[in-house]
Amino acid sequence: MATNAMDGWRDYLKTHDEVALQALLHPDAVFESPIVHTPQRGREITLKYLASAGKVLGGPGFRYVGEWRNATGGVLEFETEIDGIRINGVDIITVSDDGSQIIGFKVMVRPLKAINLLHRLMGEELARASATGARPGA
Repeated sequence: MATNAMDGWRDYLKTHDEVALQALLHPDAVFESPIVHTPQRGREITLKYLASAGKVLGGPGFRYVGEWRNATGGVLEFETEIDGIRINGVDIITVSDDGSQIIGFKVMVRPLKAINLLHRLMGEELARASATGARPGA
């Protein structure tokens, strides 16, 4: 088990264990990205978006290429390629005072082609999960 939320997030990307991810998220967690217009507030909606993003982005080509940490969280720079489009972005993660839970998760992505692709793919994944009544990525 991870000793802090940053390591817990990396563990989740390897296992896709949504029970562990749910425990990792603070009840008041907030998710932000260029794909959604407003901050998504609360553990359940944050879990929904992170699980979908893990499924959409977390293929074999996904890798973190940079990491910067401090006492309040960190920034993880990632790269992947989907449908011939190279995607570069950062996960900006804010953690609780004791470092055990994620309280903020902000994703920034470039280039614009990547944002448009992810907007479509995330919409499809979220719709699929809603139609089956399952959590995204399950």
